[in-house]
Amino acid sequence: MRLNTIKPGVGSIKSRKRVGRGVGSGFGKTCGRGHKGQKSRSGGFHKIGFEGGQMPLQRRLPKRGFKIYRKKQTKEIKLSNLLSCSQNELFDPSVLHKLNFIKSIDVLVKIIADVEHCERAIKISNLAVTRGTKAIIERAGGHVELTVESVNES
Repeated sequence: MRLNTIKPGVGSIKSRKRVGRGVGSGFGKTCGRGHKGQKSRSGGFHKIGFEGGQMPLQRRLPKRGFKIYRKKQTKEIKLSNLLSCSQNELFDPSVLHKLNFIKSIDVLVKIIADVEHCERAIKISNLAVTRGTKAIIERAGGHVELTVESVNES
């Protein structure tokens, strides 16, 4: 094989479209642009998203950012923080509000485990807890009653 004998594969090269060269070419008269209208004129272009004067889609839709406003935000509280409050044995949303763990009683709260064992028995009421946290609390003689997750499932 020599450089002067190399040719492209059959069908890989197409001849360019020659517009305005008569009816026989298939692109005569209107040159494939159709009849009338903005796109048929020279220089007839529009911006991306332009819908002919109609309010464009990107302006019709509300701009609310990337935060989902319907999503319930869950506040996570570590089990060690609850154990550091020596005076309390019972923890529910109102107690957490008094201890300044949460700003409002209406916020969803979930207790997460960050310790391997619990030193004293505590009672959790009306709060969501992870499975591991529940096991740690019950191993220490504590009690978890009516978690938020069981309320939402029914």
